[in-house]
Amino acid sequence: MKDEPVLLYTTYPSVVEAGRAGRKLVEARLAACVNVIPGMHSVYRWQGKIEEADEAVMIIKTRTSLAEKVTAAVKVDHAYDTPALLVLPILGGSEPYIEWIMEETEKTK
Repeated sequence: MKDEPVLLYTTYPSVVEAGRAGRKLVEARLAACVNVIPGMHSVYRWQGKIEEADEAVMIIKTRTSLAEKVTAAVKVDHAYDTPALLVLPILGGSEPYIEWIMEETEKTK
């Protein structure tokens, strides 16, 4: 399988927690960039009840070969028992930006 850039989507209970986790990922070169988006309101079913929570979205830019390591790293300090963790393929985009993602994460391979 060719190593390609991917996005990982997850949520955190606060911007502070997401920012702290994101910084660790970038420092470890597991991610080229992490976007933390505040102000999301979620409605979901959890353990048989409808719940609502204010959360922060985190979008992690990395590569397929690191997706499992990133997922594991996110789970380590995450406040949720079952954090949302989705790996999303990148189907196109700015070639220089895609190259940058790959360059910034290549030293961990």
